[in-house]
Amino acid sequence: MRLTPYDKLTGFGSVDDAPNLSAAFRRCFGSYRIRANGIAHHAVIGGEGPPLLLLSGWPQSWFMWRYLMLRLAREYKVIAVDPRGVGLSDIPADGYDSETLSADLLALMSELGHDRFAMAGHDIGMWTGWAIAADAPDRIARIALGEALIPGTMPSPPLISDDRRPSDRLWHFNFNRAYEINEALVVGREDIYFGHQFSSKAGHPDAVPGYARDYYVELLRRIPGALKASFDYYRAIDQSIPQNRRRMTAKLDMPVLGFAGALSIGKRIEQQLTPLANNVTVLVIDDCGHYPAEEQPEQLLSGFVEFFRPWRDE
Repeated sequence: MRLTPYDKLTGFGSVDDAPNLSAAFRRCFGSYRIRANGIAHHAVIGGEGPPLLLLSGWPQSWFMWRYLMLRLAREYKVIAVDPRGVGLSDIPADGYDSETLSADLLALMSELGHDRFAMAGHDIGMWTGWAIAADAPDRIARIALGEALIPGTMPSPPLISDDRRPSDRLWHFNFNRAYEINEALVVGREDIYFGHQFSSKAGHPDAVPGYARDYYVELLRRIPGALKASFDYYRAIDQSIPQNRRRMTAKLDMPVLGFAGALSIGKRIEQQLTPLANNVTVLVIDDCGHYPAEEQPEQLLSGFVEFFRPWRDE
């Protein structure tokens, strides 16, 4: 794959300006601006081998995969993309439903020349990853999905439960889904709101490094429209639920790895994925909360290396 036709991105949000990356990482990976499905995407690309697409979760960016990327790049063409509304990708006014996001990323991979690829998605990246695999099953060799419940595919937790713990973990869904008031409350207090998300959902309050949390918050604070777009993913649940229910008429046949932190979703990842896929393997990561790629990267990397090996060997 030749990347010369694509603009190289520098500055804040790109590989060049991201914190605490090694010189070897910056030599291997570059930030590129790639137009697909009518918008420009920021994709961090490096390595050699069959293509492996990485999708981040909320409120993160491509940067969440940094601990895994250099090792994976020994065997794969790694493509860690910021989807619409995230980081240096375009921030359109709409299109945050699962159908549009799926179309975006399938078009991105086509633009890069990859008719078939493997992929991994975390959190809302799992929502989109499953949608991609369901919409274009012939294009996905195998897929790892982790740390999310996909709206519309299983009964929702009760709004007011006897056990307060589900509310403590999930209250942000309804807060993020609201219109306007959430932005008004969070603007100028991004570090408080998103800092709480990281400290309360990780296995330990400081499990996601402070420099990474600061970086994610600064992306949301500094880039115009980024905060609104981060909430628009949840507002679009209204559209994504019926789209997802239509997808449930057929189960995935490709191999699926479900990964989760033992201190977060844990074994419930299997309950989420087995109604949606026929060939599910589960990896529950010890001493880990909602952010395995940053809390326990070696455990997740080991699982990925083993799971994706047949794709490398095809």
